[in-house]
Amino acid sequence: MNCIKMNRIKMNRFNSFRYRSMGLLTLCCCGLLATAASGQTNPAATSNAPAAAAPLSEQKPVYFEQDVAASNPLRNAQAAELERYIAHLKSDASRLQQILTPDYTSIEKYQASVEPYRRAFAQSIGYPPPGAVPAEPAQFEKIGEDAIGIYYRAIIPVLPEVHAEGLYITPKNVTKPAPLVIAMHGGGGSPEVALFKGGANYHDMVRGGVKRGYAVFAPQHLFKADAYPADIRRQIDNRLRHQGTSITAVEIAKITRSLDVLLQRPEVDPTRVAMVGLSYGGFYTLVTTALEPRIHVAASSCYYGVQESRYRENELSVPSDFCFMDRFSLFRDDDLVALIAPRPLHIQAGKKDGVHHREAGIEMAPRSASYYEKLGKKTNFEHLVFEGGHEFHDASAWRFVDQHLQGLSR
Repeated sequence: MNCIKMNRIKMNRFNSFRYRSMGLLTLCCCGLLATAASGQTNPAATSNAPAAAAPLSEQKPVYFEQDVAASNPLRNAQAAELERYIAHLKSDASRLQQILTPDYTSIEKYQASVEPYRRAFAQSIGYPPPGAVPAEPAQFEKIGEDAIGIYYRAIIPVLPEVHAEGLYITPKNVTKPAPLVIAMHGGGGSPEVALFKGGANYHDMVRGGVKRGYAVFAPQHLFKADAYPADIRRQIDNRLRHQGTSITAVEIAKITRSLDVLLQRPEVDPTRVAMVGLSYGGFYTLVTTALEPRIHVAASSCYYGVQESRYRENELSVPSDFCFMDRFSLFRDDDLVALIAPRPLHIQAGKKDGVHHREAGIEMAPRSASYYEKLGKKTNFEHLVFEGGHEFHDASAWRFVDQHLQGLSR
C-alpha cells in the first residue's frame, strides 16, 4: 500500500509539472501572436532579418525638382520686355489720333469734334467728382475795403462736406456788370500770399484785375495745413483715387461750381470770364479752361510743359497729382490746348526760371498754336518767354486779358 501511494504521489507531481509547462508554452505562443498582430517585433530576435517592404499605398512619390535660380534669366527678360513695351507706348500716337480728330471746317464742327477727347480727359481725372451740391447757401463775409475794391471771404458749397473757400473782391466805381477773373495761386501759396504785402512773385495777379474794374475770385487749394502732415495733398489725392476721383477733379469742381454762384451775382457779367494763374495755378488755368466753356480767356504762367520736361528726364520724378491716367500718352499740355481753342490763351515763362519751366514749353508751343491756326484764330494763341524768373508777368498777361475781354463786350 505504501508503494502504491508513493507511485500515485509521483504521478500527480509529474502531471502538475506537465500542465504548468503546457500553460507557460501556451502563454508564450499567445504573446508572440499578439506581438505580431500589433506590428511589434523583438529586435534581438530579428536584427539579421530583412525589412519587409511598405505597402504601395504608403510609398512617397518622387517629384521633379530644379534650382529656383534657373528661371532668373526669364525674369530679367520679362523686365526688359516691359521696358520695351513702355517705350513703344511712348512713341505710339495712334491712340491719340483715334480719340482727337478735329474738324476744322467750322468753329461749331470743331467744338463738336473735340468733345470725345474732352470726355476722355474728364474721365481720366475722375471729373466731375461724385456727390450732389449741398443745398446750403454760399456765404460772402465782408472783411475790408480800400480805394479800389471791397474784399469778402467767400465760402461756397461744392460737394458733400466740401466747400470752395477764397477771397472775392468787387471793384469800386463800376456802374455796370463787371467781367470776372479767377486768380489761381500756386503750390504752397494761398490767396492771401498772392494778394497782400505786394503779392510776392504773384505781383499784381490778384489785385491787378480789380484795378482794371474786374471782379476777382481767388480760391484756396490744398497744399499744406498746419494740423496735418507735410504731404497731406498727396495723401488726400491717393485716398480720393480709391473713390474714383482725384484732388485735381475736386479742385476743378471748386472753381466750376463757384462759377455757378458767382455768375448769378448782379455785379458780374457772365459773358466775360477770364482765368489767370501762376505755377500750379497755371496748371489749373489750363485744365479748368479745358473743361469749363464759361471761361472765355485764359493766361497760364510758368507751368506749360513742366511735367513733360520732368517726364522726359525721369519718368518717376513727376509729382503724383499730375500722374493721372494717360497723362503722357493722350493728355499732354500741347494737346489739351485743343480743348481751349479757339478761346484766347496766353502762355508765359520766365527766361531765368528753371529749365523744366521753360524749354519743353518752347518746343511744344507750335503744336498748340496749330489748333488755332487751322481755325483761322492765330492771334488768339500767344506763347511768350519774358525777362524774369518764376513769377507772374503782369504786363503781358493783363495786356492779353484786357484785349480779349474787351472784344467780348456787349
